[in-house]
Amino acid sequence: MAAHTLVTRNPYLRLAALAALLAWPAVAAAADLQPIQLPQPQITGGMPLMQALAARHSTREYAPTPLPPQTLSNLLWAAFGVNRAATGGRTAPSAINWQEFDVYVTLPEGAYLYDAKANTLKPVAEGDLRSATGVQPFVKEAALDLVFVADTTKMTRVRPEQRTFYIGADAAFIAQNVYLFCASEGLACVVRASVDKEAAAKALKLKPTQVVSLAQTVGYPKAAAKEAGEKP
Repeated sequence: MAAHTLVTRNPYLRLAALAALLAWPAVAAAADLQPIQLPQPQITGGMPLMQALAARHSTREYAPTPLPPQTLSNLLWAAFGVNRAATGGRTAPSAINWQEFDVYVTLPEGAYLYDAKANTLKPVAEGDLRSATGVQPFVKEAALDLVFVADTTKMTRVRPEQRTFYIGADAAFIAQNVYLFCASEGLACVVRASVDKEAAAKALKLKPTQVVSLAQTVGYPKAAAKEAGEKP
């Protein structure tokens, strides 16, 4: 008997075929999101450290202006980039050098995983997922939102109940790097714990062993856009 006849006569097969047909465009569309090769980060210059500390603050009003590729590359390097190529050392410390964190970047066109060693953004999911990274209205208005995700399989030599402390500490180091970079560059940012972690994990297609810790919104301040005559 022909395969199409089996599908036609069996209602369960018909439903399965229909589901596959409906899912196909979404799968194809997700494949359209391409990796982004970031420019080489510029690791010289910037504001002196003491001035950046004095300027550091949180902002909750953003202009929608996207960050230039060079600024995005510099931002991600400052957050958790490789600063010692010979050893793979990172700009933020981690307990026992686990380097257990991944930095996810949600942009209007899709979500990406920052590959620090290759200095690229790897596609994760197509579509604007910024609103999945937090509950505040401004998360979908800023240029991007970062999500810091810990891979617990890398957290060896400690008891499971101790992981929460280390995850919080290591995420905070990355967030402070972002704060200081933004202060130096005149960007706005705010770190956030108000995240629907289950929804964020689903949107970013995380494994059960991956834990969403913090999110951080980054962009241009709305006030600066108004002063420059840009549409807020």
